[in-house]
This record gives sequence, C-alpha cells and structure tokens, in this order.
Amino acid sequence: MDIHAVAKELLLAEQTKQAIPPLTETYPEITSEDAYRIQLAQIKMKTEAGAQVKGLKIGLTSKAMQEMLNVHTPDYGFILDTMIFDEQEEIPVHQFLQPKVEFEIAFVFNKELSGPNVTVKDVIEATEYVVPAVEIIDSRIRDWQIKFEDTVADNGSSIGAILGTKKTALADIQDITAITMKTTVNGEWLDEATSAAVLGNPLEAVVWLANEISNFGVKIEPGMFVLSGALSKAVPFQEGDYFEADFGELGKVSTRFAKAGVMK
Repeated sequence: MDIHAVAKELLLAEQTKQAIPPLTETYPEITSEDAYRIQLAQIKMKTEAGAQVKGLKIGLTSKAMQEMLNVHTPDYGFILDTMIFDEQEEIPVHQFLQPKVEFEIAFVFNKELSGPNVTVKDVIEATEYVVPAVEIIDSRIRDWQIKFEDTVADNGSSIGAILGTKKTALADIQDITAITMKTTVNGEWLDEATSAAVLGNPLEAVVWLANEISNFGVKIEPGMFVLSGALSKAVPFQEGDYFEADFGELGKVSTRFAKAGVMK
C-alpha cells in the first residue's frame, strides 16, 4: 500500500465532495498503524500548504461506538486552524459531505504533555481550563460505511470544531465525571448525557490520547486544545439548524448552520 497515495485519495474526496469506497474494502490488508500513517500524511500535506495544528480530537470513547466498530480502544485526529469556527458565524453546509455534530468537553493546555507515561495528575497540572465544545464530524468514506481503520485514516472523521467562551478551571469543578449536558436543536429538546459517558472520565480520555500519540512522535503542546470525546450520539444536520448544548457549570456552546445561499 502506498500511504502517500491513499492520503491524497482522501484529500481529493474532501476537496471534491465525492466520497470514496471504504479503504478497508479497497485495501483489505490495511492495519491501524497504516491508517494513522495515512492520517499523518494528510496532516503533513495540509500544514505544508499553510494550515496549523491547533488541537486534537478523541473519538470512539463510548462502549457503544467501540462495539459498533468491533474495537476496544478510542481513536484520534487533528484539528487545524482551517477547521475552527466561531460560535457567532453561520456555517455553510455545502462544504461538507455527510456531516453530523457531537458535543464535548474541550481541554485547553498551558503545559506540554508528552507520553508515553502521562498520568491523570499530569493532565490536571497541564490543563489551563476547559470549555464546552461542538465537533463537526464528516466522512470521506461513502455512506459512513466505516471500520476502525477507515475513520482513523480519515482524520478521525473530523472536519470542524466550535469552542464555547466560558473558561472553567478544573479546580472549580466538583466532579469532572458528573457534568450534565442537555442539547437542543432549533429550540427543541434533542438529547442529554453526563461526562461519565467519556471513558468513565474525560481526564482518562486525555491520558489515553497523550500516551497514544507518542507512538508517532506527537505531543500536546502548550496552547493546544483537545476535544475529549462525545457525551452523546452524533446528530446529522441540515441548512438552517441551530444547536445549543448546556453543560451546566461549564456554560453553553452553540452553533448555527447557514441557510442556502449564505456564504462563509
């Protein structure tokens, strides 16, 4: 398998908005290591073109999603500056293929985290604050027919992030595993969950990430953020939809998708 060629194939799918067949069908020999190398090759292409890495995302943090893909581990992807949207902007839908939104807690760091021996204590000491966040996920794989290697190679199926503005220090949170989140779409109740849905504790998700990325020489740098994993199921959206997630003591985050004809 030509890692660089497959990375270019995925990038072309993103650029042309033409999804491709599952990599696991086209390249049945693909391994998880191959998939992460394809992911890194794409990120290298994008950063060489001028994009900057601003953060990372953790996926597959729920048992239900892991069982669906027949794996027992989360995955991760990169968040570039070109993928970050502001709460106040209306995001055009036409730039995506088959998008969905997820609601998460984002950790923002003021110290480096470098595996492979990162602990919960290390994560707490390196965290400057947390904010509520929305992740936009998308798949360049046709009809979301993904296996683990497909989503990993496709940058964890990530395409965007919106960070809330309320900054909360970990020391001010009574129990990081008991944050309650309630979500609405267009003012109507959508879903609710607690932060324990993220590997039992979002801090453990970040520990996993910091240690896992060290396998490829990656570390969490000061100033970067991490989307720690979805608290509830991913939700498809369409033009004009407005989502709001209330994380209680952590505050709210919202995002609106532009109606037809509204350009970024």
